[in-house]
Order: sequence, then structure tokens, then C-alpha cells
Amino acid sequence: MSGTRVTVDGRTAYVGNGSGHAGDDAHSVVFVHGAGMDHTVWALPARYFARQGLRVAAVDLPGHGRSDGPAADSIEAMSRWLVALLDALDIETAAIVGHSMGSLVAYQFAVTAPERCRALALLGTSAPMPVTEPLLNAARDNHHAAIDMANTWSHSTGTLGANANPGIWMLGTGERLLERAAPGVFHADLKACDAFTAPADNDVVCPCLVIAGDDDMMTPARAGLDVAASLPDARTVRLPGCGHAMLNERPNEVLDALVSVVS
Repeated sequence: MSGTRVTVDGRTAYVGNGSGHAGDDAHSVVFVHGAGMDHTVWALPARYFARQGLRVAAVDLPGHGRSDGPAADSIEAMSRWLVALLDALDIETAAIVGHSMGSLVAYQFAVTAPERCRALALLGTSAPMPVTEPLLNAARDNHHAAIDMANTWSHSTGTLGANANPGIWMLGTGERLLERAAPGVFHADLKACDAFTAPADNDVVCPCLVIAGDDDMMTPARAGLDVAASLPDARTVRLPGCGHAMLNERPNEVLDALVSVVS
């Protein structure tokens, strides 16, 4: 996926554009990745929406992918960075799509800058988003066990050895992606998720979509449904037999759901 680099808070930030070249007046969609990951998890939806004429911004959060570090230490800080990034890109309003940790960043963005969020999509979400102590400790020590735990728990047991899309090795893809994260980044992300508290004042007024995997062991479906219930204009899509890694396990169904709110 091609992209561009801009300066945010004095540091370089990378944004994938889905290999598209939309005009400045096109609707925008911003994709925010999960803990320890980067913009590449959005390859399919980013390319699809770019080819539909939308302006795509699949971000690398600070310290992730091709963006300069350090990693932000809270969801609120990531949300403030996202506002500054949109300013640097001259994007006034956008549909904000986030997965896992990225869903918290998207949610916080929609609460603090509602006038800039024309639509909101939260994938694999939970607010709060507690992280188990063994995972936090292993990530703190930069131990590979953290990657193993997160990767295994993110995939449903029914699809560990197969995928409807040929050529996809889900566990291998997830492992390699987390292994690319710089030391300390995965732990910083997990700590930020664990410390997040849903805003007491919910001023989200845009159309919202919550996508939940019925077999999600990281953010159980019931938690996502609770988030949806707290939003004034939310639609839910449940993916039977799908785990937390829904962008790997059910990419086509996720894209179909996103079309309804992003386009």
C-alpha cells in the first residue's frame, strides 16, 4: 500500500492511502490499527475505498510501522495525535474506523471532536478494555510469550488451520506483524488499553457501527454490544464463529459491513 509522510508534533508520521489519489473534496476515511500493529492490517478496506473515490488515511500511530516514536502512553494522547494528523493532512471531517486499541482511539476522537467525525466504526471493541496481567508482564519484558498469547487468543479455534481466502496463513501473519513492533511498543499499547475509561459524557452524534466476533476472546461480543448500547445511533454486526482477528478471519464480511457506514 502506498502512502505519504507528514510532520505531526515535530515527528514524521506515515499514512497509507490505499494506493488511491482522491481529490481534495472527496469524503475521507481514517483507519486506526490495534496494539502492536500498523497500517498494513487495513490493506483490503483501504484499497477498496480508495477505488471508490474516497480519500483514505490508514495511519501508523506514533512508534508503529513507519511513524517516528515514541509510542503514546494513553488512548487520549493517541486521539489528540489523530486530531493533529488530520490537521496536517487538511482533512476536516472523516469516517473513523478503529480495530481493538484503534477502536478506543476512534471512540475517544468521536467524543472529543464530534464535529470532525462523520461516521464511526468500532471493530472488536470494549470500553473499558482490561488486559490480563500475564500478557502485560510478558509484553513489559519484551518476551515472545506476549506475542504468542495475543496471537492465539485473537483467533477463533474453528479457523486456526484454514481461511476462506486462499493463501492466507492467519497465525503466521499475526505473529510476524507483532514481531515487527519496536521493543516496548506492544507493552505501551496494552497499558494504554488497560487504563482507558470510557468518557462519562458521550457527545457522539454521527452514525455508528460496532462489529463483534461471537468467538472473540480478547474483547467478548457482549462488551462490544454494551458499547453500541451507549451510542445514540449505533448499528451492530455480529460475526458467528469469528474471533478478535476479524480482519484476518472474516475480511469480506467486515468490508461489507463497513461499506454501509463509510461510503
